[in-house]
Amino acid sequence: MTILDETYTLSKGVKIPKLGLGTWFIDDDKAADAVRAAVQIGYRNIDTAQAYGNERGVGEGVRTSGLSREELFVSSKLAAEIKDYDQAVAAIDGSLEKLGLDSVDLMLIHSPQPWDDFRGGDYAQGNREAWRALEDAHQAGKVRSIGVSNFQQHDLENILQGAAVVPHVNQLLVHAGNTPSELLAYCESKQILVEAYSPIAHGAILKNTEVQAMAEKYGVSVPQLCIRYTLQLGTVSLPKTANPEHMRSNAEVDFEISGADMDALRGLRDVDYGEHSAFPVYSGK
Repeated sequence: MTILDETYTLSKGVKIPKLGLGTWFIDDDKAADAVRAAVQIGYRNIDTAQAYGNERGVGEGVRTSGLSREELFVSSKLAAEIKDYDQAVAAIDGSLEKLGLDSVDLMLIHSPQPWDDFRGGDYAQGNREAWRALEDAHQAGKVRSIGVSNFQQHDLENILQGAAVVPHVNQLLVHAGNTPSELLAYCESKQILVEAYSPIAHGAILKNTEVQAMAEKYGVSVPQLCIRYTLQLGTVSLPKTANPEHMRSNAEVDFEISGADMDALRGLRDVDYGEHSAFPVYSGK
């Protein structure tokens, strides 16, 4: 039994594997190969988004993986710009069509604000409308679970006011060097499972001497330490890679970080994202 066999349980008994494959920055024409390679290694959780522009390739990888559809957990995300019920309904159907699947296991609102106004204006009403569209898709069986991404506590509270379904998941930027402890605790209090994207901090963390020394102590690589850290926080970890070797080593995390070292990593502040700093989610907003 490895981490690839371990799951969390969402509401209604939907099981989500603890370690998944992130596909951001994987081109559509390379996505199917990446998904097939991951599945062969043992991954069962595949994460994409409308904004990644690779749903078609990811869907092809899922359909040609050699496994039955039920054995894979597939997530996508509603484009951040969609803040209206009808557009959201159309976009959910659009994702299923691109993926070539009858249903997805998880669909998220990608961000509480459009990317060009990230952490900006008031989109409270639009988020409630998009959420209603997700609830209806969930009710109709098109989507097995629903959630959000990049939502702060006040964004979640806005959704919860009128929600029939509490978000099952909040996918957040979580890594050693950026641990939003209060938000993690709030999500836990509402039984919202957190998924950690960029658990290796887009490679920025690789140069951190403190983290390097700790990884050495456990006899693991820095990426392995970082992935293990997010798992021990109780999150789903979604490292992104198209490289089968990296996929393999990212899953070799069957060791335990001590309480003291977890505290040290939790207290770490290191958020240099290098060339990726231009992306809204890494801009410190």
